[in-house]
Amino acid sequence: MKSIEIKGSLRTETGKKATRDLRNNNSVPCVLYGSKKDENGNTVATHFTVTVDGLRNLVYTPHIYVVDLNIDGTVHTAIMKDIQFHPVKDTILHVDFLEIDEANPIVMNVPVQLEGLAEGVKAGGKLALQVRKLKVRALYNVIPERLVINVTNLGLGKTIKVGELNYEGLELLNAKEAVVCAVKLTRAARGAQAAAGN
Repeated sequence: MKSIEIKGSLRTETGKKATRDLRNNNSVPCVLYGSKKDENGNTVATHFTVTVDGLRNLVYTPHIYVVDLNIDGTVHTAIMKDIQFHPVKDTILHVDFLEIDEANPIVMNVPVQLEGLAEGVKAGGKLALQVRKLKVRALYNVIPERLVINVTNLGLGKTIKVGELNYEGLELLNAKEAVVCAVKLTRAARGAQAAAGN
């Protein structure tokens, strides 16, 4: 998995007015949830800000990244956990990050990439990707940039489900019966099948 560096600044004020002022100054309020706990057992959270431009390459991309989060000179290894957009303007309102370490597995959505020319496509069918990302649990350093699925042997009307997939070191969390991709019958393929049957 690729890494990206993002620079942030600690927040001193966290009220509504301060948050509004931040957004008006082209900054996005963020929270880093750490692996440490306080005396009450709660996860320690660090409030900070990042410029909109600083988040652009992380947010507006099909790729997934490990983030080297530099907050006032202290670097944390993290992943983006959650993001909120404005319902109308589509601007970034808030981002949550999760600090990671090499010992504990994390959960991430990883893009799916289909590889090969399916038998069913050669027969006139149409290949459809039903799930663009799969949810995986694994140590962050074994999570790939994408999950490659070979569809060469996929026939007309056939599907590949989550339960049929297996990747070393990764646990797939989607429902086993969920269809990842399928070769759908087209009108031309139905006609060819009908003609072959006569």
